[in-house]
Amino acid sequence: MSKPVENLPDDPAVLKAMIALLQAENDKMATSLRAHDQLVQALRLRIAKLQKLAFGKSSEKVEREIEQLELALEDLFVAMAEDDDQPIDEGQDEPDVEDVSPEPTLRRRPRVSAETPRERRELDPGSCCPDCGGELRTVGEDVRELLDMIAAQMKVIQIARIKKSCRRCERMVQEPAPSRPIPGSMAGPNLLAHVLVSKFDDHLPLYRQHEIFARMGADIPESTLVGWCGRAMRTLQPLIELIEADVMGSDLLHADDTPIRVLDRSKKDKGLGKGVKKGRIWTYVRDQRPWAGASPPAATYAFAPDWKEEHVHKHLSGTRGILQADGYKGYAKLYEPEADGSKRLREAACWAHWRRDFHDEWQKTKSAIAREAIDRIGKIYDIEREINGRPADVRHAARQKHSAPQVEAFFAWSEQQLLRLPGKSNLAKAFRYGLSRRGAFCLFLTDGRVAIDNNPAERALRPIGIGRKNWLFAGADTGAETLARAMTIIETAKLNGLDPQAYLADILDRIHDHKINRLEELLPWNWKPHASRADTQAA
Repeated sequence: MSKPVENLPDDPAVLKAMIALLQAENDKMATSLRAHDQLVQALRLRIAKLQKLAFGKSSEKVEREIEQLELALEDLFVAMAEDDDQPIDEGQDEPDVEDVSPEPTLRRRPRVSAETPRERRELDPGSCCPDCGGELRTVGEDVRELLDMIAAQMKVIQIARIKKSCRRCERMVQEPAPSRPIPGSMAGPNLLAHVLVSKFDDHLPLYRQHEIFARMGADIPESTLVGWCGRAMRTLQPLIELIEADVMGSDLLHADDTPIRVLDRSKKDKGLGKGVKKGRIWTYVRDQRPWAGASPPAATYAFAPDWKEEHVHKHLSGTRGILQADGYKGYAKLYEPEADGSKRLREAACWAHWRRDFHDEWQKTKSAIAREAIDRIGKIYDIEREINGRPADVRHAARQKHSAPQVEAFFAWSEQQLLRLPGKSNLAKAFRYGLSRRGAFCLFLTDGRVAIDNNPAERALRPIGIGRKNWLFAGADTGAETLARAMTIIETAKLNGLDPQAYLADILDRIHDHKINRLEELLPWNWKPHASRADTQAA
C-alpha cells in the first residue's frame, strides 16, 4: 500500500531505496503478468488442438479435458479483469470482423432484442436555471442504456370464486373453477414450464432447483418436483405424439444418434461393472429451411436401451423417401429394394462425416493427400454456401453446373489415390468409405432438397452432450424416455424461434380446455400466444 505524502521520509537516500524497492516489485509483477499471459495462450492453443481432435470421432476423455481447460481459462480471465483498473468501454458498435485477437474483449455491446422490456427513467434538471434562475427549455437529451435484470420471484395467485345468491329465486351463483395444468396440484403453468425447461433444456437437476426455490421462499420437496414433471409430461403427451407423427411422415429426414449412460440396477446387483449401461438417443429432424420448403422445422427424439438395428427399423417403419444419415450398419436393410423393386428409403450420405476422416488423418500424419482431400471437399462446400436458402430448383441447377464437375473429379482422384496407398492404412479406409457409397454421396446433385451433410441432426443432438456434463447418466430407461419426449417438444419450439418456457407455460394453461380435434393449433409452428387466465384474474 502507498503511504500518504505527509508520511514520506525527508532523507533522499531513504526515498531512493523505497523507489528502488517499488521498481523491483513492479518488475516482478510484470514478469508474473507475462508468465500469466503465456499460460493463457498455452491453454488457448491446447483447447484449439483438442477441439480439432474432437472434430472427428467424439471422445469422452477429450471432451472432459476441453471442459476443464475452458473452465481454467474462464477463471484466469476473471482474475485478469479483476486486476484491470482501466475503465470498461464496451463501445457503440459491433467489433471489426477482422479483429481476431485471442485476448478477451469487452468492446462489443451486449445484444438485446427489441422485444426486451424497457423502462425509461428521466433525470430532469427542472424548470429553473440553477445559476441565474431563468426559465429552462428542452433542446435535446442524452440517452444511455443500462442492462439490468429483475430476479425471478415466486407469486401465490389466489383464485377467489365469489358466491352469490339470487334474492328472487334464492339460487346460488358461482363461477366454475378453472382447470389446472395438473388437476389438484398447486403448480401453476409458468412454474411448471420453468421446472421443465430448467431440467430438460438447461439440464438443472431437480435437487438444485429445490435449493433455488428455497432461496426464493418456497420449500418445494424434490418428490413434489418429480411428480410435477411426470404429470406435466403426461399433459403434453398428445402434442408430442402429433409432432412425432408429423416429422416421421416427412419424405426427407435427417437421422443421428448419440450414447447416453443409463443406470442399470440389475447389473449392479450382479456385480457387473458399475451398474451403468450405454443406451442411445436417436433424433429425426425435418428442416426444409435450406431449400425454402413449406414444412416447418421439427425434431423428434427416441430412446433405445442399446444400439441394435431393430430400433431404427421400428422408428422408420412408416417413413418413405430420403434418409440422410451416417454409415450406421443398421440402416442398410432400409435401403434395400422391396418386392416390386422400388426403394422405400433412399440413402443420402454426409460429406461432413467423410471429411472428418481425412481431417483426422491429416491431424495425425500431416498427409499431403489428406490435406488435398479436405481442400477439394471445401470447394464443394463453397458452392453450397452460395445457394443455401434458395429454392430446390435453383439449388439443383447450381449443383449440376458447378458441383457435379467437382464431385466427379474428386471421385476420379480418390480412385487414383487408393491405388497408391497401403490397403490397411486409415487413409485408404477413408477413401473406401466414400467410394463404396458413391450413389449416396451423389444424391444431393440430383435433388435440390437434399443437403450436402447431416448437420441438422448433429446440431439436434448437441443438447444431449451439454446435458451429460450435468447429470452424467439417466436414472433408468423410463427417465431417458421422458428426456427424449421432453426434448421433442422443447427443441421443436426452439427450431421455430419460440421461447420454450413461454410456449410451454401457455400450452399447459390452455390444453385441458382446448378442443381435442383442434390440438394442431397448439403445435409450435401453429401456436399463437394467449394471455394466461391466472394472470388475467390476478390483474
